[in-house]
Amino acid sequence: MAATLRLEFLASRLAQQDFAATLLGVPASKLKAAYECPDCGSGPDIAHGRPGYVLDGGPAPLALSASRSSGWVLFAAIAHPGPGLRVGVDLENAAGKEFVGFDDVALTARERRHLDALEPGRRAQERTRLWARKEAWLKMTGEGLRVAPDSLEVLERPGLWDLQLPASADGRDLPAGLLAALAVTSR
Repeated sequence: MAATLRLEFLASRLAQQDFAATLLGVPASKLKAAYECPDCGSGPDIAHGRPGYVLDGGPAPLALSASRSSGWVLFAAIAHPGPGLRVGVDLENAAGKEFVGFDDVALTARERRHLDALEPGRRAQERTRLWARKEAWLKMTGEGLRVAPDSLEVLERPGLWDLQLPASADGRDLPAGLLAALAVTSR
């Protein structure tokens, strides 16, 4: 990993731990990372998948999701979630979603028709919005890209919302074309 990306990744992990600690009202030093992967399992030795923490020897009472894009990180969490309550969030930049073949592998037939009905100048933004919704949903379910994105319809899915991002954060302007989505469900 390039030095800049490595530092951004580390900073996002530290910010995530601080975010979780603040929500739980505990010092960040009391939380130990314990990610969950459907293939690899869960616990302190797993460093990928759904983020989570161990607190006082057991799972921290937190449903958590994170996403990074364009040097920014977005967190969503529910402290003390009810049984089966899950959250997924995704942050995407419209730059990079304009390449041949993306729509065929990422969008359903209905979503492609929806895009085709738009003015060409609005398609990149809408394509990114749909992709953010898919990523948020797949993070929330824990399936990730084990599910073919072109099989997941997100135009009108209950439990899935587009997020309105502020124009700036911490005194810095957010990049143009940055979009986010949130998914929440209880099973």
